Amino acid sequence: QVQLVESGGGLVQTGGSLRLSCAASGRTFSNYNMAWFRQAPGKEREFVAAIHWITGNTYYADSVKGRFTISRDDAKSTLYLQMNSLKPEDTALYYCAAVASHVTVVAGRYDYWGQGTQVTVSS
Repeated sequence: QVQLVESGGGLVQTGGSLRLSCAASGRTFSNYNMAWFRQAPGKEREFVAAIHWITGNTYYADSVKGRFTISRDDAKSTLYLQMNSLKPEDTALYYCAAVASHVTVVAGRYDYWGQGTQVTVSS
């Protein structure tokens, strides 16, 4: 089992920045590929970014590429998402997720999820 707890969400104006954190506990954090997803009201959960546990390679949705940066600190068992140049369309509940197998953009393939942290971007 891996327990994930997100933090760092909040209300920010358009163009602002936030850094989300996801603290992991339980099984060895460094053995899992990690990702961020988000879900806006009335919409499906969508992939935001992922990071490979061995190579450190990162993957981003086109909508956030160049604005968001995913990173991980295995010593602290923590995943991060630095979000810059935020837009109102970034408003959503943001989740971190862990998968023991391959990195994927498919939410249903992830093994563990946090409870989410709300990000609201005002125009």
